[in-house]
Amino acid sequence: MTEVGGLKSGISVQIRRTDGRQHPAIVSNVNYATKSVMVEWPENGETRGKEIDFETIFALNAYLAPSNATKEEAHEVSKIVRNPSRSSMNLRLPVAVPRPNYKSRITMASTATNGTTERAHTATRGVENIPPYQQQISNNNRNNNVNDETKVTAHNSTVGHNLTHAATRTAIVPPSAAAVAAERKARRSNVVKEVEKLKQNREERRQRQAVQKEEKEALMNIDPGNPNWQFLNMIREYQAQLEYRPLRVADKVDSSQIMVCVRKRPLNKKENSRKEIDVISIPRKDSIIVHEPRNKVDLTKYLENQQFRFDYAFDETCSNELVYHFTAKPLVQTIFDGGMATCFAYGQTGSGKTHTMGGTFTGKQQDCNKGIYAMVAKDVFAYLNVAPYKSQKLIVTSSFFEIYSGKVFDLLADKAKLRVLEDGKQQVQVVGLTERVVSSVDEVLTLIAAGNLARTSGVTKANSNSSRSHAVFQLTLRNASHRVHGKFSLIDLAGNERGADTMSADRLTRMEGAEINKSLLALKECIRALGRKGAHLPFRASKLTQVLRDSFIGDNSRTCMIAMISPGMGSCEHSLNTLRYADRVKELAATDPMEESYDSAPEVDENQDMEQENDLVALRSLNHGEISADMYNFHEALSQLQQTEDEMLDSLKVWIESRADEDRLIQITRNVDYDQDFFASQLDSLLDERSNQLDVLRERVKAFRRQLVNEEEISKRIHAHTPR
Repeated sequence: MTEVGGLKSGISVQIRRTDGRQHPAIVSNVNYATKSVMVEWPENGETRGKEIDFETIFALNAYLAPSNATKEEAHEVSKIVRNPSRSSMNLRLPVAVPRPNYKSRITMASTATNGTTERAHTATRGVENIPPYQQQISNNNRNNNVNDETKVTAHNSTVGHNLTHAATRTAIVPPSAAAVAAERKARRSNVVKEVEKLKQNREERRQRQAVQKEEKEALMNIDPGNPNWQFLNMIREYQAQLEYRPLRVADKVDSSQIMVCVRKRPLNKKENSRKEIDVISIPRKDSIIVHEPRNKVDLTKYLENQQFRFDYAFDETCSNELVYHFTAKPLVQTIFDGGMATCFAYGQTGSGKTHTMGGTFTGKQQDCNKGIYAMVAKDVFAYLNVAPYKSQKLIVTSSFFEIYSGKVFDLLADKAKLRVLEDGKQQVQVVGLTERVVSSVDEVLTLIAAGNLARTSGVTKANSNSSRSHAVFQLTLRNASHRVHGKFSLIDLAGNERGADTMSADRLTRMEGAEINKSLLALKECIRALGRKGAHLPFRASKLTQVLRDSFIGDNSRTCMIAMISPGMGSCEHSLNTLRYADRVKELAATDPMEESYDSAPEVDENQDMEQENDLVALRSLNHGEISADMYNFHEALSQLQQTEDEMLDSLKVWIESRADEDRLIQITRNVDYDQDFFASQLDSLLDERSNQLDVLRERVKAFRRQLVNEEEISKRIHAHTPR
C-alpha cells in the first residue's frame, strides 16, 4: 500500500497521554493493515511506546493528513474535529492556519462605509499565521483564535456585522517553497536526533540484558533450570570472599591422643540428577563452613553460614591415601609401642564411610586394596620387618565382627552369634570370636572382602544397600606367649540418621535405631573419659563400647574420629548433626579436665561389677537434653528385652542339648540283658531334670513376651507425645 499522507517511519508527531500531557514522539512503524502506527518516546531514561490509530494521529497532526483523502475519510476527520471525544486518546485538532512568519491578506466580501472599512482593515491587518503544533482550538472558543488586535469594541452593529463577515471570508496564503523546505529540514534534523537517541537507549538496554543473562548463567553453572539457583548465587558470593588454603600431603602431621577430622565427599549422580547444590565449603585444612538454606516468614531466602573447626578437614578432592596419611597412619606406631588405637568413621548413610574404611567402589564392585583397613595392614607388615620390632617376633591376628541391634555376630564364621562377657580380671571377652593369624596383606584383604559380603545391610532413602550395623575390623599384635601386645580397631559405624527411627512402627527398626542412638552417645562419653583421667567410663551402656573397652583405658590409647558428611542441600540437616556430634567430641578433648564437673554422674568403683542399668543412668546424666525420661525408659525396656531374650535362648539351648542324655538311655535298652532298675532310675532323674528345664524355659518365654508388650506400650506413649 502507498503511504497515507505524510505518515512514515522516523517522523516526529504530537501525541496526547491519557493524563492530558502532550509531547512529541517518533513513529517507529506504520501498519497499513490495521491503520495504526507505533510511536516511541524517551521517559525517565527508558524508551516507552504505544500503538495509535491513523485518525488519532491526524487529529493532532492535521498537516500529515492525506490531501487526496476520500470523502468518507474527510467526513471522519471532520467528525473528530467537531467531537474530539471520539478519538481514542480524547485529542483536539489544531487550527489549520498558514505557516509562521507570513502575513494574511484579507479581502472584504461586501462594501461598507469608509470608517467601517478602515476599522475592519485595522482590525485584521495584524493577524499572523500560527503554526499547527503551537496553537490548538477548543470546542468553546473555536471562533475566538484571532490576534488580540482584532478584538475591538463595536458600538455600531453594522461595524460588528461587517467585521464578523470579514473574518469568515479570510483567505489563506500558502508559504513559499523555500520556507517550507527550510522548516522541513529543521524538523528532519530534530527527528534524526530523536531517532538516534532512541536507538542508543535500545542498544544500551539490550547490552544490560545480555550482561545480566551472562552473570545469571555463570552463577547457575549454565543451568537456568536449577530451582535452587538463588541459594547457589548467595553461596558463590560468600565463597568469593574466602581465602582457600586446602590440605596438602606436605603439611605437618599433628599427633594427639584424640583427633577429630571431617571428610566431605563430592556430589553423586543422584544428587546431580536432582539438581542439588553443594552447601559445604572447606577453605582451610582445619575449617569447614555449612551454608544452611533458610526462608524467612515472608519466604525471603537467606543463608545461615555455620563454621566448625577440627584437627583436619578434607574436601571432595582428597583421596583415601591423603585421608589415611593424616588420620590412621600416625596410630600404627601406637600398637607397636604396646598401646591401643581406634579409628572410626561416623556419619549419615551414603556419606562415604564404607568407601573410606573398606575401599573405593567402581559401580557395585569394591576395591578393598584402597581402603583404610588395607592401608593399616600394609603399614603393620612393613613395621614388622624393621628394627626394633623385627627381633620381637610379633604375630598378627585379624578378626571381623558386626554389632547389630545390641547383638554381636562373627563375620568370619557365617555370622555366628557371640556372647560378650567379663572375666574374673574385669576384662571384656567376646566369647567364640574367630581370630585368624595372617602373614601377608593379601590374606587380610581376603578376610575384609568376606566380611563385607556378610555384613548386614538394608535399603534406606540415601542408599539402596546401606549398612545397618557397626562393623569392627581388628588387627592384633601378639607376642610369642600369645599375649596381646597391641591392638588396632577400625570401625565403620552404622548411619547416624537411623537413630531417628527409634519411634518407627516396626519393632525391628525401633530396636535398630535405639541401639544406634545409644551406642553413639556411649561412644562419645567413652572418648570423653579417655581425655578426662579418672572420669567414669560408661562402657556397659552399649555393646559397641563394651567390646572396645580396652581401647579407652590406659595412657597409651589413642583415638581418631573421621566424620563423614554429604555436600548436597538435601542432606544439610544430617550433615549438621554429624558436625555437631564431632564438634562435641572435639570440644571435650580440647577442654581442660578441671573446667568440667562430673558431679552429675554417679560415683562408681571400677572394681565392682557395675550393672548395665547404672551405666545407662550415667549416660543419661552426661547427656542432658538428649535422653528424656521417656527415652530413658524406652532404652531400659529394650535392654531388659535383650536380656530376657538371651536368657530364653540359653534355656532353649540347654533343653535341646539334653536330648543327648535321652539318646544314651535309648542305647541302653538295645541290649537284651540291660539293667532295668538302673534304666528306670536314670529315666526318672532325667524326667525331673527335663521338667525343671521346661519350667525355666516356659517362665523365660513368658518373661520375654511380657517385655515385648512393655516395649510396645512405651513406644506408643512416646509416639503419642512426639510432635508431628
